[in-house]
Amino acid sequence: MILVNELALGDYQTNCYIIRQESSNRCAIIDPGYEAEYILHFLKSHQLTAEAILLTHGHFDHVGAVKSLAATIGCPVYVRPEEYTLPAFLNRGLHSTDDYPENGQLSVAGIDFLVLHTPGHTPGSVCLMAEGKLFTGDTLFAGSCGRIDFPGGSGADMQASLHRLRDFPGDFDVYPGHGGSTTLDRERRANPYLL
Repeated sequence: MILVNELALGDYQTNCYIIRQESSNRCAIIDPGYEAEYILHFLKSHQLTAEAILLTHGHFDHVGAVKSLAATIGCPVYVRPEEYTLPAFLNRGLHSTDDYPENGQLSVAGIDFLVLHTPGHTPGSVCLMAEGKLFTGDTLFAGSCGRIDFPGGSGADMQASLHRLRDFPGDFDVYPGHGGSTTLDRERRANPYLL
């Protein structure tokens, strides 16, 4: 079973997720946007070793702590390369070592992830699926979806990505980039962007 710790960090209260198998001290960090020292303290106090940083997209509020964390921990950082096409004022602080695998399969800290390319908020946005959990970054929120009016955003791509999530079989616990968690079934029933 996967355990999820949620840290809402920085001015934009961006959700950073630290996830691991219940019986393991190895973990992955998703979207460390701010407060590298706080994240490091959390890891140390819980005796966790981060094996990778996984980015849902390249906006500054999701990547601001990456460079410092990666330098301290010495772990790989995954992102889609399209995120480097964003204007500097949006992706400042973006740092990565690896592209997500083309086949969408990635194993980190004993967790098998399915990496879904879900453009719309940004051209390289992804959602990460693992064992009944879906980390949606700024693609899908509880009752809403990510903005498309920033450079690199696309309404048509967002609609296609949201339909892809809506039509994916099964229910998932949804962990968005901002705000509270939800479930995919709840969003299928009530989110106007998925109807």
